[in-house]
Amino acid sequence: MGGRSVDDRATDDRATDGRATDDRPTDRAIGVDVGGTFTDVALSLDGDLVTAKVPSTDDQSGGAVAGIEKACEAAGIDPESVTDFSHAMTVSVNALLENDGARTALVTTEGFRDVLEIGRQTRPSLYDLDAEKPTPPVPRRRRFEVSERATADGIERPVDEGDLDSLVADLRDADVESVAVCLLHAYATPENERRVADALREALDVPVSASHEVLPEFREYERTSTTVVDAYVRPAIDGYVGRLTERARDVGLPQPRIMQANGGVTDADTVRRNAVTTVLSGPAAGVVGASAAATDADRDGLITFDMGGTSSDVSLVRDGEVERTTESAVADRPIGTPTVDVETVGAGGGSIAWVDAGGALRIGPRSAGADPGPACYGKGGTEPTVTDADLVLGYVGADTTLGGDLSLDAGAARDALAALADEAGMDGPVAAAMGVHRVANADMTRAIRSVTVERGHDPRAFGLVAFGGAGPMHAVSIADGLDVERVVVPHASGVLSAYGLLAADETRDAVRTHHGPLAAVDADRVDAVYGELADRLFREVSDRDAARVAYAADLRYAGQSFELTVDVERPFDPATAGERFAAAHESAYGYRADEPVELVNCRATATVPRSAPAIESVGSAGAEPRTTREAVFPDGTHETPVYDRERFPADGAAEGPVVVEGDESTVVVPPAWRVRLRADGALIAEVSGA
Repeated sequence: MGGRSVDDRATDDRATDGRATDDRPTDRAIGVDVGGTFTDVALSLDGDLVTAKVPSTDDQSGGAVAGIEKACEAAGIDPESVTDFSHAMTVSVNALLENDGARTALVTTEGFRDVLEIGRQTRPSLYDLDAEKPTPPVPRRRRFEVSERATADGIERPVDEGDLDSLVADLRDADVESVAVCLLHAYATPENERRVADALREALDVPVSASHEVLPEFREYERTSTTVVDAYVRPAIDGYVGRLTERARDVGLPQPRIMQANGGVTDADTVRRNAVTTVLSGPAAGVVGASAAATDADRDGLITFDMGGTSSDVSLVRDGEVERTTESAVADRPIGTPTVDVETVGAGGGSIAWVDAGGALRIGPRSAGADPGPACYGKGGTEPTVTDADLVLGYVGADTTLGGDLSLDAGAARDALAALADEAGMDGPVAAAMGVHRVANADMTRAIRSVTVERGHDPRAFGLVAFGGAGPMHAVSIADGLDVERVVVPHASGVLSAYGLLAADETRDAVRTHHGPLAAVDADRVDAVYGELADRLFREVSDRDAARVAYAADLRYAGQSFELTVDVERPFDPATAGERFAAAHESAYGYRADEPVELVNCRATATVPRSAPAIESVGSAGAEPRTTREAVFPDGTHETPVYDRERFPADGAAEGPVVVEGDESTVVVPPAWRVRLRADGALIAEVSGA
């Protein structure tokens, strides 16, 4: 966000993060992003960018290393010459979505064991009498209470030693694999919670997550939920990162940096202790990559659109900064740690098309995954998917090899869509394919509207950045429906999340609740809180000399139950913070209120910057289409030129309809649009005549 102040701290002490300190060549960094269908790799090699795509594996570390070896082989280097390794995965989010996390226990204050189940008064289906609340990840029989009491001002009743002995025995009997500790008001007065957590860590051989370490903010439900999620996914993350580190070591790679949901990377040991920060790490890497690969010429803001094999992710970049939130949720479980603000829909290339009881065509959320995959993969899949529809429509050629080496079976795709057409009462496989394409695009359009129109932003003022294996194939049609006049498809669009890992800064966040009327707060005391947060962050980052810290405050009008986050500087000035809040509130909700303003939370974010690899144009002067093929668009069937991405003409524009094929993704430009090549290798699709 614009206007943030920055602290620079110089010191002779240097922390280490496991990066190579030997005589390896410089500027050899690799990023690996694991998706539901493919694992994407981007290798920055002395100014060049080498990409690769391999099928994802059940143990994601296996596919990650296979992708690294493929990229290094293509580049003609040994993996041991790589100097930096960054990684994003779906281990934690998969555990949440599939209810496959650890056998977790919750320890809380006596009388509050049901906070996790009661939740908030908000209901997703207010008038649905049969609506069911999501099942908590910790059942009631594994929620334990301790007799203690703390307030925001201090300890009223300490924890009894006898209660701790009984608690340890109960947890052993419950055979738990992880423990979450969340006591009342521990965000402000953590002494009791710290004592319980220390006792459990000493007595039990399982990880213990304490709320004052995971999320030291007020609001019991959100703090409890976030701490439970951390405990629930922590054994899986710990085991996975351990296996990945070992596999990386075996092939000579440095210790991996892990992408966090906040849009920054950190060292492997840190995420093993703070597993909740890895939820949505893959989508975060994509947004960072889109922001790095697009330029200021791409309108005032950017809508990022990542369509992969199992889902599509949409986010915003405004004023050059990735939008973040502290109100995300996965599988209906609130997560209060900072995350890139991403809207996800279950429509990806592998999403299965089906007909509901009312005869309507639907897409997802079930996916064919990587094995057996869409019917056109020829691996035994028979259900129609979005990828099958794209093949039948001619957007993907029958001779195309996805990921560079996966051949397609056009006959199997037509058979699957013919069966869908029969079930839906459509006129053959082509009509069914067009229906699948339209429904998938409608789902993704709704996601884009949710992050723009529903938040007071006009999508017409933004550019659309498309990436992911299937994103560039659908992006221009979606933009056309939203009256967005420019679509940017970066050079590494098929592996942009992996590219984002190379561009992501090291980032760490800290927060502390400091509640009170803004007009009455002690500005010096608030500034001291920011100083304490900054000191903590400087101790944690890998390079204190390069680290910068930016500050923000959560503010609200008295009586409100939600906050807006605004940037602040040090020394803290309440008047400036209040004016920024009023402006932010007016921008978001259309008015300023004549009410007192309250300070709720103080936030700090430390960043160690990294530079994105430079990419140069790869076009060819005067290049001609490689071939033509029939492609079906809403206005009919067209004989459509097909260009190779690496040989797209660098000296002009091609009028749609046109298809541009690369190893990792295909760009489809419909009639009434044109496409040109930018100097950095990005394809720019624009409305003809705009």
